[in-house]
Amino acid sequence: MKKFALSALFVASILAAPAVAKDPSAPKAATSTKAATVYKVQPQLSTLGWVGKKVTGQHNGTIQFKSGDVAVNGNKITGGTFVVDMNSLKVTDITDADTNGKLVGHLRADDFFGVEKNPTATFKITKITPIKGAAANANNSTVTGNLTIKGITKPVTFPAILDVKNGVASAVGTATIDRTQFDIKYGSKSFFESIGDKAIDNDFTLSFNVIAKQ
Repeated sequence: MKKFALSALFVASILAAPAVAKDPSAPKAATSTKAATVYKVQPQLSTLGWVGKKVTGQHNGTIQFKSGDVAVNGNKITGGTFVVDMNSLKVTDITDADTNGKLVGHLRADDFFGVEKNPTATFKITKITPIKGAAANANNSTVTGNLTIKGITKPVTFPAILDVKNGVASAVGTATIDRTQFDIKYGSKSFFESIGDKAIDNDFTLSFNVIAKQ
């Protein structure tokens, strides 16, 4: 009887034991992803230019970045958030001070960017897709993110040159924005069909050169 009990106990212990003993010297599986390093946008080194077109010509100018963070993992940009100071909006193609001031005032008014109520615009990256086979000095990434203007947030996508080198992250490119998506309808043929040669294009472009450092 004792022999039977001991045999049963031995069999049970064998069945309960792991099939393969774990090697304590084996490398452990990765349990976490390396956290990204945050680089700070340098407004004094970064530029943001705009171009708006109309039937009779176009106007262009600048806006300044206020702040921003860029997420970097290794030698790649993986994310970022950027804040633009809308009060810094300038027109650079009109030399007459009075005419220049009138256009800047109109662009800051509710017809356009409503700067008094919305002093900043923001862009937050949600996805970065590498462009395979991109040539040197050509766009190497497709950037997707959420753009907020006048308190309205819409997704936008554009190509860019992204680079990280010697503690500096940079992003260079041009984004085309449909202003009517942000309730900027003034002079748009989409909403005022009989406006004729006073029409202003729905799309405007933002050309950026962002510099961020550790």
